[in-house]
Amino acid sequence: MGITRLKRKARRNKQRSADRVNKIKQLTSTPVIANIDKEELKASFETAPKAEAKPKAKKEEVEKPAAEKAPKAEKAEKAPKAKKAPKTEKKTEE
Repeated sequence: MGITRLKRKARRNKQRSADRVNKIKQLTSTPVIANIDKEELKASFETAPKAEAKPKAKKEEVEKPAAEKAPKAEKAEKAPKAKKAPKTEKKTEE
């Protein structure tokens, strides 16, 4: 008698395990950190010419005296909540 092998199932099982191993490798790998010159990187962003925009008209702030300012609402202390009575279970003996 010959042995019947499920070749497609074996192939799928091998592929699943290979995928799982690859996922684990990908998640645990650390990226290579290169020495980066921060000043050079900053300078590369500043090379673009900035368009000079006209400053917007500022609103004139009128200062109110301290007495006229509305006082901030103070937090009222919360009253403690009433405790619920403990539930008592009545046991019926039958």
